[in-house]
Amino acid sequence: MNPLDDVLATPLLTSDLPGLGGKIKTIPDDFEVEEIPAYEPSGQGDFLYLWIEKRDMGAEFFERQIARRLDIPVGEVGAAGLKDRRAVTRQMISVPASVEARLAQLDGDGIKVLRVSKHTNKLRSGHLHGNRFRILIRAATVRGWDEGESLPNGRGSLNDLLNRILQQGLPNFYGPQRFGRDGETLQLGLALVRGERPSKPVRSPFLKKLTLSAAQSALFNHALAQRMRDGLLRRVLPGDVMCKIPFGGMFVAEDIDAEQRRFDAREIVTAGPIFGRKTFAAASEAAQREASALSAFGLTPNSFAGFGKLLQGTRRHNLVYPGELAAAIETDGIRLTFTLPAGSYATMLLRELMKTNLEGEDES
Repeated sequence: MNPLDDVLATPLLTSDLPGLGGKIKTIPDDFEVEEIPAYEPSGQGDFLYLWIEKRDMGAEFFERQIARRLDIPVGEVGAAGLKDRRAVTRQMISVPASVEARLAQLDGDGIKVLRVSKHTNKLRSGHLHGNRFRILIRAATVRGWDEGESLPNGRGSLNDLLNRILQQGLPNFYGPQRFGRDGETLQLGLALVRGERPSKPVRSPFLKKLTLSAAQSALFNHALAQRMRDGLLRRVLPGDVMCKIPFGGMFVAEDIDAEQRRFDAREIVTAGPIFGRKTFAAASEAAQREASALSAFGLTPNSFAGFGKLLQGTRRHNLVYPGELAAAIETDGIRLTFTLPAGSYATMLLRELMKTNLEGEDES
């Protein structure tokens, strides 16, 4: 099997259950995302923390608009995470406190300031716990449900799908949008890591980081897909790297029975490799499986040397447990609500339910 098949068309946890079909993001209001901040602003400091609602606006354009309207360099705009374009999103951003007198210039044309506070540091990428979603799936097929019913009283295929995810968790794959149209971003990244000449120049630091991250993400997806195919998604293996839930330190599994019990109790989770110079090493059987993932792409651990901070490496939870997962039938379709940890893809949950191609969708 071509390892790229595992990257762009990842296996489904619910492959034996019928999908709902349907469409998302018919209008921006169908897809609402609200950031769950890692901390609340203290109320004092050299930075303004702005709780902002944006509508139908891409993340990069949004940051440029903030900078332009406040007459500051875009590098002075801090954000914890990127948010979908065709959506209504609410998130925190930071700007220097010196622009406070110009804040009235922000409102309008898709941007609304909802709340203003102060804090001591600039907001940086990753400074969030997760995201809360409220999504309408239009034109879905639902059997055995009546309008207004919601979990846990619902019946039929939707209830089966949601219960599977509630009980077993969601495989934490990167969405196909991570890899560019037709996997182009990924191919550029793989060429760089392999020491080959990419199909087109990768000159800007931003593009280089993007392509290398795509290569790392592809290896993670492949390793996780192989684990699923071997029936090991919820099994702790000798040498697995484990992480505490929801976040915390990493360690290598030695007492497999004890760690399996903690895994089943949702205290810890297996963590797949984001390969790089400083990736926390697995051992034993788990290390062998990760070496096989590298080999499938023609890579070795030494492939990640020479890129400095761009390929330091880390670990990513193989499974996440969506919070507050619920659904209700409305006149226009199925309304889903749920939360996901930072870095997890709502489109991966939607793909499990809908069984449709969401490759063109952006992501928080």
